[in-house]
Amino acid sequence: MQQSASLLQVKDPLIKRMGASRLARFATDDEKRMKIVEIGGAQQLLNMLESAREDRTRKESLKALFAISKSEEAAVVLHQAGAISILNSTLESAEVAEVGKHKSNLLIRF
Repeated sequence: MQQSASLLQVKDPLIKRMGASRLARFATDDEKRMKIVEIGGAQQLLNMLESAREDRTRKESLKALFAISKSEEAAVVLHQAGAISILNSTLESAEVAEVGKHKSNLLIRF
C-alpha cells in the first residue's frame, strides 16, 4: 500500500494513474481505507486531482477517492482536507464521462 501511495508523487501521469488504481483496489474495507488515509494516500490523491492536466489522471484519482470515501471516517478526513473545494474546481470532461460521474458521486457523499 505504501509503495502504491508513493507512486502518486512521481511526475509521470501514467505512474500516478497506476498508483491511484492500485489504491482503489486496496480500498476494500474500512480498515484498509483508513490505512490509506493514515499513510497519506488520500491527501496525495487530492493533490494529484488538483494538479491533474489529463482526463485519465483525473478519472483515476476520482475513482480511488470514491473507493476510499466509502468509509465514513475516511470521508470525514477527506472533507477536512478540502475535498469539496478541490472537487468543485475539477474540470468536467467532454471526452471521459466517468470524470463527471465520479465527481458527482463524491460531492453527494460529502
